[in-house]
Amino acid sequence: MRLSPLTDRIRNEGSRAWAIHSRAIDRQRRGDDVIVLSVGDSDTGTPPAVVETAKRSLDSGRTHYTPVAGEPWARRAIAAAHERRTGAATAPEDIIVTTGAQNALFSAAMCLLGPGDEVIVPAPMYATYEAVFGACGATMIVAPSSADSGFRTDPRAIAAAVSSRTKAIFVTTPHNPTGVVLDRAELAAISDICITRDLWLLSDEVYWSLVYDRPHTSARSLPDMIERTVVISSLSKSHSMTGWRMGWAVVPPQLAEAMSNLLLCTSYGLPPFVQDTVPVALAEDDTSATDLCARFRARRDLVCDNLGGIDGLVARKPEGGMFVMADIRGTGVGSEVFANGLLDRYGVSLLAGEGFGGGAEGFVRISLSAPEDRLVEACRRIAAFVAEGAGSWSAHHMRG
Repeated sequence: MRLSPLTDRIRNEGSRAWAIHSRAIDRQRRGDDVIVLSVGDSDTGTPPAVVETAKRSLDSGRTHYTPVAGEPWARRAIAAAHERRTGAATAPEDIIVTTGAQNALFSAAMCLLGPGDEVIVPAPMYATYEAVFGACGATMIVAPSSADSGFRTDPRAIAAAVSSRTKAIFVTTPHNPTGVVLDRAELAAISDICITRDLWLLSDEVYWSLVYDRPHTSARSLPDMIERTVVISSLSKSHSMTGWRMGWAVVPPQLAEAMSNLLLCTSYGLPPFVQDTVPVALAEDDTSATDLCARFRARRDLVCDNLGGIDGLVARKPEGGMFVMADIRGTGVGSEVFANGLLDRYGVSLLAGEGFGGGAEGFVRISLSAPEDRLVEACRRIAAFVAEGAGSWSAHHMRG
């Protein structure tokens, strides 16, 4: 029996990037000593105040249907947090609550893009983006960023990619996987393109709280951008709540209505006991996000220092996020072969750069989401793998 053409549109290199992570988890469950650095899921627990709020909510019977767009108090807390963060006026009606940031992006894209439309996406890019835009039937146009520039998004490349079919530009800041944080001038240049060509701007800002070398700026805070910008965010990274699936989109009114209609026939709302935690997590005096940022900044420095002396490998310090991109081109080994060999031989799982689109070949992404002692041990194993000849061992392994 034949499947829908949709299944072909969502099958891509990005979706295959997770194969090594699945292998690592399988080995770990069998009892192997595997250090899993292939996913952005913090090892730190959800803040106790958030957990206690959910428990009280469950005990009080908060287990029934909720408004599809979100509980009023959750939307108010999110709107207030965005307004504090960006300075842009944000009302509760601008917030659509979703099952994680991934669902927010998918729902927004489905309501904005369709067959014949083009969306410009700088590369490298997070592994799921291609499938999201493919599901819409839209065509993804890649605007490459150079490894030599530190993978900074190039507004000139975006401008050159705009055509009569372009409907939207997509940006990520802080960026996954590269760790680049777009500054105000870069965002202004991209916003000018959107205004001049009458385009939507989709902005993935889930790592907004994990910034180290420059402040986070949202394009929604720039002049004339509120009515054409969609901001995607969640509590997953800022509060170690990946499994809670508490995400949202900040959208203009006409998109809010369309997304609500779509969510009516997909998720039909988020659990109330999850939404009840939002005001606690996003309280103005909450220190959880600040503490988590400090921890990841220290881990970034720890990993980059420990990888710094390895011949053939260059660890790039990210400006934000929870990943280090390591340039392994000096080893003479492709990143997919390197990542598979490292897992097989030394029990460390990383993601190969190929899964993140053009420009990331020859790089691997290292997650900082493990305790400090395990990160140091992972760096030691990476050094040993490179020293013994990653290329010759991997080539032998591939033949065998």
